[in-house]
Amino acid sequence: MFDTKIAFIVRDDLPTWQRLNVVAFLATGVAATAPEIMGAPYVDAKGRQYGNMSGQPMLIFSADINGLQTAHRKGLERELTLIPYVHAMFSTRHDEANRDVFMAEDADNLNLVGLGVRGPKKIVDKVIKGLRLHD
Repeated sequence: MFDTKIAFIVRDDLPTWQRLNVVAFLATGVAATAPEIMGAPYVDAKGRQYGNMSGQPMLIFSADINGLQTAHRKGLERELTLIPYVHAMFSTRHDEANRDVFMAEDADNLNLVGLGVRGPKKIVDKVIKGLRLHD
């Protein structure tokens, strides 16, 4: 049904609250880079309006640091939209600080805790091949 695929990969050694937090932030990054995925606002039976959500499914996978770094490398090679979240971002309190700690990372060895991936379905499938769906 969709030509593109959205996948989130979250590190498997994080506490549950951090995994959920990372996926929430990654989802906003994907929505910002692909506003066309957003559906119409919801309206209830009394006519009250609510916000809108993505109309496209999103899959969540888990991996260790090596799996995340491999997916990151493959995503870069295939020029997919990538939304990274590194461990140092847990210690910041605002967006500018997030960018500062991200810039300080070793670009070839990011300490990833999460990665959002979006692109053509068949290419995203190659990037996430071998990863397991988050349970």
